Amino acid sequence: MKNAAADAMAALPGVSRPPQAATPIVEGRKGLLHILDVYAQGRNVKERVMSRSSNAAVLEGFGSAVNTDHLGELEEYVAPDSVDHDPAPGQVPGPEGYEEMFATMRRAFPDLHIEVEHVMATDDEIAFAYTITGTHLGELMGHSPTGKTVSYRGMQISRFADGKMVERWGSSDELGMLHQLGLT
Repeated sequence: MKNAAADAMAALPGVSRPPQAATPIVEGRKGLLHILDVYAQGRNVKERVMSRSSNAAVLEGFGSAVNTDHLGELEEYVAPDSVDHDPAPGQVPGPEGYEEMFATMRRAFPDLHIEVEHVMATDDEIAFAYTITGTHLGELMGHSPTGKTVSYRGMQISRFADGKMVERWGSSDELGMLHQLGLT
């Protein structure tokens, strides 16, 4: 059977062969963290894999800091002038903005957990889909705790430079979360 995606990729300038299968670089979560082997001009495979592995490690550290409530560690993973293109209301740039936003979420959902479900990457960006779960035990947007458990999805694209996240674009199903809590 003919592979239309491979044919389309091969037709792009600078692509001498179609991408190979995704390569697992981190194991131990639902589905393996995969890096799509995209052929960038001027960089060899080893350099690209090292860059992607470094960015994946930053993302892993960021996620671990959030999931374990070690939010002070976010400064290790986020550049001081990092820009969030989809910030929470009042969120400031840099690690301080992420720290306060996740502190607010953890006060509302003390058992907050983010599970990465699917990952794709280029040399300086990682895109991923995730599921957020938690039990509403603290105030959220002026609403008293409901005691209800939520599970909702989101997607994010993060750009990295010099070993830190420098930009983020993303969206979570906050309306779905509010609906599950009976707040809409």
